Amino acid sequence: MAGRLAGKTAIVTGSSSGIGQSIAIRLASEGANIVVDYRNHPEGADATKQQIETVGAKAIVVHADVSKLADTQQLVDQAWQQFGGCDILVNNAGIERAADFWEVTEADYDAVLGINLKGAFFLTQAFVRRLRDAKRPGRIVNISSVHEDMAFPHFSTYCASKGAMRMLARNLAVELGPLGITVNNIAPGAIMTPINTSLLDDKPKLDALLKNIPLGRMGKPEEVAGLAAFLASDEAAYITGSTYVIDGGLMVNYHEQ
Repeated sequence: MAGRLAGKTAIVTGSSSGIGQSIAIRLASEGANIVVDYRNHPEGADATKQQIETVGAKAIVVHADVSKLADTQQLVDQAWQQFGGCDILVNNAGIERAADFWEVTEADYDAVLGINLKGAFFLTQAFVRRLRDAKRPGRIVNISSVHEDMAFPHFSTYCASKGAMRMLARNLAVELGPLGITVNNIAPGAIMTPINTSLLDDKPKLDALLKNIPLGRMGKPEEVAGLAAFLASDEAAYITGSTYVIDGGLMVNYHEQ
């Protein structure tokens, strides 16, 4: 299959819906085989697989909770067993829990940091180990957030996880560069995904947000996917340690009400 990613294999975590699903389908349309990962929605993962096969690529579905090390290892092992290797890792799986800082529970902290940070950290480690042993280059694309930089009151756990992801990417860019492995973050702003359903259903809150976005609209998952496909490709071979903000201008215009 022709395309920028022909012959490549990609793991996309949290690819049963939203941004992850769009990225998985876009990478497939560019020629990559895809390991579709899901935690709670097998029907969504199956739908992703069907769309990947429709564009002519191959896909396998793996049930994995990235906050569990055995599950992250399984994702990498399945990629190598089924497709003979893995070239691209997209750390997309993420959750958020709203709470005043003084009300945050240990369970909430563990849930958010476990998926958003620990999951990305140890899945990347498993991915890198196999590439290092095989002396193969690779691409790591983390789906971070504008909140790796921008305050988001009442979401302290989410901001902590994304701020850490920013520094982790910069650090790994230096450490993994000699192995030919690049690491970059994509920082989406307000994107039309299931995680934002309550916002989309709250017209006053949505209108207030749109006033802060110079382009006057929310982003589409497909727009994030286009950027991920570029960073996963050889066109981005000399880019590492960077964060690409995709937010319609929100960050440069935003002020807390």
